[in-house]
Amino acid sequence: MKRTAIAALLGLGIAGSAMAQSYPSKEIQGIIQWGAGGSTDVVMRAVTPHAEAVLGGKVVMQNVTGGVGAIALNRVADGAADGYTLLMGAENPLLYKVMGLGQKDYSDFTPINIIARGIPIIVAKPDAPFNTFPEMIAYIKANPRAVKFGSTGPGGLPSVITAMINAKQPIQVTAVPYDGDGPALTALMGGAIDVMPAVLGAAIENIRAGRMKPIAIMDVAPNAALPNVKPVVETNPEFRQYLPWGPFFGVFVKKGTPADIVTKLQAAYNTGAKHPDFQKLMDNRGFLMMNIAGKEADDFLAKWQSTTTWLLQDAGVTKASPAQFNIPKP
Repeated sequence: MKRTAIAALLGLGIAGSAMAQSYPSKEIQGIIQWGAGGSTDVVMRAVTPHAEAVLGGKVVMQNVTGGVGAIALNRVADGAADGYTLLMGAENPLLYKVMGLGQKDYSDFTPINIIARGIPIIVAKPDAPFNTFPEMIAYIKANPRAVKFGSTGPGGLPSVITAMINAKQPIQVTAVPYDGDGPALTALMGGAIDVMPAVLGAAIENIRAGRMKPIAIMDVAPNAALPNVKPVVETNPEFRQYLPWGPFFGVFVKKGTPADIVTKLQAAYNTGAKHPDFQKLMDNRGFLMMNIAGKEADDFLAKWQSTTTWLLQDAGVTKASPAQFNIPKP
């Protein structure tokens, strides 16, 4: 190799190292996939100040909504891989390909931190004629299509949980669609629907107030927020095939971002997620801390995508088979 070529390569290496060492030298943009006040927004705005203290820089957060989060994802994916634009998102991009919402997902990004996941729970109106998961299944089978299940559309948490149930305990219910879990839970409290699969953090206060009752925690272990409610695997161990599962929150950068910058960001968000104030917020909202990065985060994302896309495929609600995108069947 000619000396000029060697010198050029060495120059690039030195420049890259210098860039990483000086990072961040300007404001970082944090693109939040969802609107102000939602769970993703709350989590990111709570953890980021603690990460900033470690990073030594400012992250300016902006809510970019639309396309079930795809507009925000595409904005980051179409930008530079320099660590100055972070995608602050949830689980939805892992479903884009099979739901016909886009051709990109988290395989186009490097996970900085998978911060926490939500705990799915099945709640019912207070006067529903069942109190446990087996009682609910028995009642539905005795009264096909009489029980109204809240839904937030294909790919949402209610559709995934309903698909899990149908995979192991086939039921016939009437799905009633709502524009988000907030309106659906309001409808449940008003008696317009009978049952709602939801995330614990969104339902916990209304459970405590007696405005709805918990039927089962869709997880593998009890939850300290509701110690008297059994996880579904205690009565129906067949659900261990799919659990633990739940919506999650994560910070990502475009693939190709320099490794030294990725390492700095990962260290900052790792420390931020450990801050006592942030962990208290997560506990109060019923979220399970994860705080993972690297291979552990990649493995988690791959398993989540495999489990969820194939459940939705078997439920007949996908636009394309996961096999078309080489997503392995669990």
